Amino acid sequence: MAMPKKRMSHMRSGTRRSQLSATLPTVMFCPNCHAPRQSHAVCENCGQYRGKQVVAKVEATPAATETAPKTDK
Repeated sequence: MAMPKKRMSHMRSGTRRSQLSATLPTVMFCPNCHAPRQSHAVCENCGQYRGKQVVAKVEATPAATETAPKTDK
């Protein structure tokens, strides 16, 4: 089994571990609809990116949101 030749110093261990910390993604607000979105990404709410419509937003139709008919027992 491999063993280290020398003990690793606290500074060297800390320097290596400094890259392990997790960071939260950068959140910006859409200039069109003011919904929170990630930086450099298309807005999921309105579908715009840098002032241009990139993704067509699909409106939910009432027929699509209906559930199965209820049966009374």
